[in-house]
Amino acid sequence: MKNLFEVKPLDKKIYEEKLKDFLPSKIIDVHAHVWLDKFIHVDNDAEERMVSWPSKVANDNSIEHIVETYRLMFPDKTVTPLIFSNLGLNDDFDAANEYIRKSAEEYHFPSLIFARPEWTGEELERKVIQGGFLGCKVYLTLSPSYIPEKEIRIFDFLPHHQLKVLNSHGWIVMLHIPRDGRLKDPVNLAQMLEIERDYPNVRLIIAHVGRAYCPEDIGNAFDVLSVAKNMMFDITANTSQYVFERLIESVGPKRILFGSDLPILRMRMKRICENGNYVNIVPKSLYGDVSGDSHMREVSGSEADSLTFFMYEEIDAFRRAAETTGLVASDIEDVFYRNAKNLINGVTPLLK
Repeated sequence: MKNLFEVKPLDKKIYEEKLKDFLPSKIIDVHAHVWLDKFIHVDNDAEERMVSWPSKVANDNSIEHIVETYRLMFPDKTVTPLIFSNLGLNDDFDAANEYIRKSAEEYHFPSLIFARPEWTGEELERKVIQGGFLGCKVYLTLSPSYIPEKEIRIFDFLPHHQLKVLNSHGWIVMLHIPRDGRLKDPVNLAQMLEIERDYPNVRLIIAHVGRAYCPEDIGNAFDVLSVAKNMMFDITANTSQYVFERLIESVGPKRILFGSDLPILRMRMKRICENGNYVNIVPKSLYGDVSGDSHMREVSGSEADSLTFFMYEEIDAFRRAAETTGLVASDIEDVFYRNAKNLINGVTPLLK
């Protein structure tokens, strides 16, 4: 395969000097999107419920592409992804989930089904079992179309009838929480705790540290969530050292998981926060017209030349947070490998 993207001397230097020795030899990426463009049918109404910039990085991410990405970015590591699709309201769920099933079988990767909230509990159960999935990925854009984006609640796209089935089997749920308040939103917090209380066997992963990409996104969330003992948090697509520090201090290294959100972590970028809004600094013209996106800003010249992969930015931010909070090598191995291994093998023995 022709190289999927360029690994520049700058990238190699950052990896060798900052990340290589920090990371364990085996890594599990719990948040990896795999899909083909032919499964996607553009839906303007659904797109209004989500940010647009991730779609500028890649049209799709085949199973071959994700394997190649790990080879290029982590040349001396063994990386295993937990794979699932990337779908909107009117996309081809059957074909996309079947592609995940076949890819997982071929490469011996763990996988999740991308679930629609209108499926009955029996439908979800049958599809998960028949596909050999370990649970499901759910997403806010699949909520009923009559619900305004700002009013979507977790149970609008992760309904109770499905949670009962997931709980009965002890399956994994990858949850991207909704609402402008992100992690600190009181409705989100109440429903996250409701899942923990009423469905204690669900293996719940809160994606992106609850979308707390800036310090302002935390609020009193970790105080409210201090009663939770089971829910886990992935650090996917997050580069905030401060958020990572608060996460480590609040839940400890046993409930934190490494995730990438590939393919978007192939992006060249650096993230800053301005008045609570995250902004991805990217090379000019590399990702098309981003002029109307409040989360994107272009730079050129030496500033653009200094930008590395989103993947490396995320891991380096966690490295700094780990050092500040006193994590040791065994803690890092927990976050980047053992926690996920135990989570996956708790559903079905799969990883050695």
